[in-house]
Amino acid sequence: MNNDDLQIRLAAMQQLDRFREKNGEIISFKILKTGFLFKGKKIHYLSPQGIFKPKYSKYPLTITSVYDGPYNDSIDNDFLSYKYRGFDKSYINHVDNVGLRKCMEKQLPLIYLHGVEKGQYVPIYPVYIVGDNPDLLEFKAVVDELKSLNTDRVEDFDFESGRRRYITRSTKIRLHQSGFRARIMKAYKETCAFCKLKHVRLLDAAHIVPDSDEGANEIQNGMALCKIHHSAYDLNVIGVDPDYIIHVRKDILEEIDGPMLKYGIQELHQNKIFTPRGNKKPKKEYLDYRYARFLSA
Repeated sequence: MNNDDLQIRLAAMQQLDRFREKNGEIISFKILKTGFLFKGKKIHYLSPQGIFKPKYSKYPLTITSVYDGPYNDSIDNDFLSYKYRGFDKSYINHVDNVGLRKCMEKQLPLIYLHGVEKGQYVPIYPVYIVGDNPDLLEFKAVVDELKSLNTDRVEDFDFESGRRRYITRSTKIRLHQSGFRARIMKAYKETCAFCKLKHVRLLDAAHIVPDSDEGANEIQNGMALCKIHHSAYDLNVIGVDPDYIIHVRKDILEEIDGPMLKYGIQELHQNKIFTPRGNKKPKKEYLDYRYARFLSA
């Protein structure tokens, strides 16, 4: 890999770091399309085709999966499966697919833009192509740490391979969580279901039936909650019954502390939560399950 090619990739990833620091894990298409600068030139991150090679780079820089797109990309068994461009074997030697093979041969780091909602992406980087399966029309890829690009240290192959598989498995969990968050924030219009706070960076996607109880990552099993109300809900300080009514634990209602407790918690008692319309409301059976836990606490 020539030095400019490496520097373009580093510049792209460093700009994504800045985007994530300012905007959070999920980056909108509007932000991504602003691109990044390299030697005074503006370079983009993605194109409609999914595999994107910038004008100033010899090889592809990014691979993209759009939400509800035509390709069945997935992470399973320690690998990211990324489909070829094209839907039959006539596309095997398409220039974009050849470009990814070159990235595999040269072990060039790529950026994977995973769509979690329409126009919203979680950037994963660096990603390396490690396998090519023409019969399935797909590549296999693994995820590594950004700091791996800044070292000349040669690691044991088995150790490096195991580390990358572990990071890829962790990435799968991260993408599921990010997808859940994106869908919840959209459904709740970036508004806390309890207090209607609208500062999205202060909001969490809270499960009703928890992950630990095998709660589903679906909109009907979640609520957008500000961080203090998410904590109060998880600690059974606050409960929500199947009729969407908020209940504050009796001992907390009787406690005297200060304005945060009074206005932030106690005055929620007997209020109705804010919910999305239609079939995106929390399922009553999920609320019933969780409310029983609140009552037992």
